[in-house]
Amino acid sequence: MSNDDRQIPWLLWPFYAIWRLLTLILEITGRIICAILGLALMAAGVAVTLSIVAAPIGIPLAVFGFLLLIRALF
Repeated sequence: MSNDDRQIPWLLWPFYAIWRLLTLILEITGRIICAILGLALMAAGVAVTLSIVAAPIGIPLAVFGFLLLIRALF
């Protein structure tokens, strides 16, 4: 049984609506922050990879940024 199947009493409905709105806002904010952080880590990883000496650090950094970006999108 999912959370949407339950009936919310009419007296508690305003609190439920506020809670759902806060949840939605935090979820969207988290996805945006995750996407921005993923893009920044990808850019830093590519920049570090351009110096051949630090490539073993830059490639995993760029991959981690890419995975964060994919997580933010889906």
